[in-house]
Amino acid sequence: MKIVIVADHAWITGGQSKVAIESGVGLAARGHEVVYFAAAGPVDPRLPAAGIEVVCLGQGDINTAPKAQFLVQTLWNAKAKAALAALLAACDPASTVVHVHAWAKAVSPSIGPVLRASKLGRVYTMHEFFMACPNGGFYDYRKAVTCHRKPMSLSCVTTNCDSRSYLYKVARLARQKIVDAGGLWNAFPHVVTISQLQFDAIRPYMPEDTIWHRVGNPIEVENRGPKTAPGEKFVFVGRLSPEKGVSHFCEAARRAGVTAHVVGDGQQRAELAAAYPEAIFHGWAKPENVRDILREARALVFPSVWYEGQPLTVLESLAEGTPVIVSDACAGRESITDGENGLWFRSADDDSLAAALRRLSDDAEAARMTASAHRMYWAAPLTLDRHLDSIENVYGEALATAAAPARPRLALA
Repeated sequence: MKIVIVADHAWITGGQSKVAIESGVGLAARGHEVVYFAAAGPVDPRLPAAGIEVVCLGQGDINTAPKAQFLVQTLWNAKAKAALAALLAACDPASTVVHVHAWAKAVSPSIGPVLRASKLGRVYTMHEFFMACPNGGFYDYRKAVTCHRKPMSLSCVTTNCDSRSYLYKVARLARQKIVDAGGLWNAFPHVVTISQLQFDAIRPYMPEDTIWHRVGNPIEVENRGPKTAPGEKFVFVGRLSPEKGVSHFCEAARRAGVTAHVVGDGQQRAELAAAYPEAIFHGWAKPENVRDILREARALVFPSVWYEGQPLTVLESLAEGTPVIVSDACAGRESITDGENGLWFRSADDDSLAAALRRLSDDAEAARMTASAHRMYWAAPLTLDRHLDSIENVYGEALATAAAPARPRLALA
């Protein structure tokens, strides 16, 4: 097959681009012809080294472009539209699949008409919720709660849920109208979700004849064998921002009489450090050091108060044989069998989290869940090969349906 991968970035800026790049390299190694299309550079050197043709437009993104320039680009990136149209026009419909991983931070909804007009197989991986939700997360940043408003309803439009200002919300609303009117939201017969919660949240807002697939993202982790004993520290790893729920971990640790170890950085660090001087803030750690931290921990605490997609830190912790205490409101719960390889707690409930911390402070409980965490993860590890096997199956179906007559694509009410 020929596979055209579309993403905002040609280098790793987060989970979306990491999966796009590493799956592209893996697909090329399996003998497929891979083209990687991105708006923003630089280019990850692994792409050309793998024999992958890279089409990178060298544009800015949400973090690097001047605000006025990016506002135009995020609403309608004419350069991306023209470049993708030229690329796809030269592709053979009998053997080519277009796989979009990300578009909201640089590529824009302008690619919607191009994709809908093509006769190629078309696949979209739902790493977030931008196809329906203006801010991409079904989350009210102002109130720090999950948002259950219907996207683009009067209630949605009149609510300032943006983390910065309502002007940013207006821009996001305008982009969402373009997503709908420009046809990006119904350009994909095949949509990949990475968790059940994600599917449940997005399903009502996608075309009723969408063909859904569940394919977990791969993670890179070595099987270092079962741990001989539980660790000592309760650890959070990630960005220090309200949606990640770090304040709940710090407060619950205080109530449970344990020390909160926080690995990461972000906007809340100074505030949290002042409010919880007994907690230990370690700052950012390199990926290889994070794995050692997880290996040595008694439990990873994942207190996220928003949906998430497929939290890789949860899976990395389990692979190291470390149980996870997870919020019952986020997708991380799907990897945890409550009481076996970790514990669920009621989201944003500090007493519920404190009870879970006390339970795993018991050495016998911790030892039992530590053994289960390693055994259960490695019974079906999320390797790159497993991921690629599933994606190749999706591509085969996409090619088959691309050749079939077009069906009406109607949104649910």
